[in-house]
Amino acid sequence: MSPRPLDRLTRPKTIAVFGGKEARRVIEQCDKMGFAGEIWPVHPTSEEILGRPCFRSVAALPGAPDAAFVGVNRLSTIEIVKELSARGAGGAVCYASGFREAVSELPDGDDLQAALVEAAGDMPVLGPNCYGFINMLDGALLWPDQHGMLRVDRGVAVLTQSSNIACNISMQQRGLPLAYLMTAGNQAQTGLAELACTVIADPRVTAVGLHVEGFDSLEALERLAGLARQLRKPVAMLKVGKSEAARLATISHTASLAGNDRVSSALLDRLGIARLETLPELLETLKLLHLYGPLDSHEISSMSCSGGEASLMADAGVRRKIAYRPLAEDQLVPLRQTLGPMVTLSNPLDYHTFVWGNGEKQTAAFTAMMQGAYALNMVVLDFPRRDRCDAADWLTTVNAIVAAHRATGANAAVVASMAENLPEDVAVRLMRDGVLPLYGIDEALAAVEAAAFVGRAWQMPASEPLLVTAASAGEAITLNEDEAKRELSGYGLVVPQGLIEFSPKAAGEAAETLGFPVALKGRGVAHKTEAGAVKLNLSSRDEVIAAAQGMAAVAQGYLVEKMASRPVAEIIIGAVRDPVAGLVLTLGAGGILVDLLEDAAVLTLPASGEAISSALSGLKVKKMLDGYRGAPRGDMAALERAVEAVAAYLVANAADIDELDINPVLVLPEGEGVVAVDALIRRRIT
Repeated sequence: MSPRPLDRLTRPKTIAVFGGKEARRVIEQCDKMGFAGEIWPVHPTSEEILGRPCFRSVAALPGAPDAAFVGVNRLSTIEIVKELSARGAGGAVCYASGFREAVSELPDGDDLQAALVEAAGDMPVLGPNCYGFINMLDGALLWPDQHGMLRVDRGVAVLTQSSNIACNISMQQRGLPLAYLMTAGNQAQTGLAELACTVIADPRVTAVGLHVEGFDSLEALERLAGLARQLRKPVAMLKVGKSEAARLATISHTASLAGNDRVSSALLDRLGIARLETLPELLETLKLLHLYGPLDSHEISSMSCSGGEASLMADAGVRRKIAYRPLAEDQLVPLRQTLGPMVTLSNPLDYHTFVWGNGEKQTAAFTAMMQGAYALNMVVLDFPRRDRCDAADWLTTVNAIVAAHRATGANAAVVASMAENLPEDVAVRLMRDGVLPLYGIDEALAAVEAAAFVGRAWQMPASEPLLVTAASAGEAITLNEDEAKRELSGYGLVVPQGLIEFSPKAAGEAAETLGFPVALKGRGVAHKTEAGAVKLNLSSRDEVIAAAQGMAAVAQGYLVEKMASRPVAEIIIGAVRDPVAGLVLTLGAGGILVDLLEDAAVLTLPASGEAISSALSGLKVKKMLDGYRGAPRGDMAALERAVEAVAAYLVANAADIDELDINPVLVLPEGEGVVAVDALIRRRIT
């Protein structure tokens, strides 16, 4: 689906407003923020609103408005939207509730939402059940409430499904310049990602942040990621909630390894969109991205006049993908000369109070630290209460940080360990001087991690388009293990040498042919262990026959396989069909550890060799694969080839696979390869 043009709606020159008090508030906010265009109130009885003459209908308007705020009841909303669309309006905000979000109380909500979309036709609509948006670049506010924003010349765009969260964000006092604040409500027709594709193209927008409950369109999200890379404007997201639809019923561990949240993270990783966990983290990240853009590494420095603060910074870093790189030799001499012999020179650096209040010496120390080529240089600084205390020395420190930043050109930040301890006017001044004000240590490091993630993602080639293939309409069946292995081996996955037989005696003879020890498995049994349909390490013909006789009641024939060598580690490779992202690949610690460790990685498809290698390296079981406590190293190259083979199979059969579970894949010592000793595939047969 080609995107709808949204520029007229989001950057209007003419605005029509429909309704009573909410419509009046829209006019008030536009006037307050200096909107230079025309505003046309439409009301059935009022003669004028805030000095503007009222029109009686859409047909009576002097022209087709670029944007309309429709603040009337849900039934009237549908009629007005239909008339606006016929008139050629640029778009509408539908404020009314009582549509799909209220279907449990109002059974006609679904039908009314469908009717609204039909009435809109090709005209973009936001909502229903939404506040609209604030454009502080042009002073255009289709927004029926107060807010805490100021006009800006450039800034970030923040988009959310929740009107109340948008209100809260508008009240931030962190020095973040907000260019656009937009809500999408029910996303009946136009979703957040589509809106974001429009505002990111505005040359005055520096970065985009999204608060998302459910992905509205993967196509639009991919387009947004492509625009972000092309325009060099990073995107960050706070993703909450669960998938739009429940997962399909599953038959193995694979789905629990995937999980909707892990799939969301895998999708955003693929697209180069940074994911944050809280609203403060999102806002601090956007501030960093606005001022400095993506970071070129994850190496940072930290300075404070307290050992306690240095420890807080160091400990918080353990939970993050950041690095406090040690000081370079050419930093040590000027730092020692400035700070004296009693200061331990390290990173994080506790510079003590010897230079506190001395702007010249602080500037020299900060300058030496900032000459270390770190991605970001942080100074921990909590201001005192200015209604009871004197902040002169703190302002001296701020001046020294700004001077060091200007002298070195390095990225610099002031970090308040507690958000209330950095006054807004100081934050605004710091932003104006090119220094980043960050609120909270954890939030500051989350922002660094996110900005470094985007920097790394942009250094790599863009991923192939996401494979999103709907399941075919055929009947879903579970393949026999030998059938599943035969399909997978055709794509290069190594499986044990095996034979199929249909009597205990023939199974014994097959075992002799293969050579002992062998494994015996009953065919046609999904959960073999629970059913007693698997026996391992059988070392004679008689043992095989006895085992086959013991499982004859549940088995539909027998799979006899050569036992594999003792592995370094066991891995699970699986796939499950996510309702949003389609087939996803799962990797994790296999065998009995699959449930115990919950050690998993998720990859969207198609998966590159680099993505597979990175996912395997991030598993907890990687310590075993690297040779834990003197044990041999696992054959990582062979394991990567095995995962690539499974990924290729999935891509080639994407419409037919419901679920795949290969557990365990035995990783043998380096140079000896891997072998998949069990496999289960649930696929659709047309």
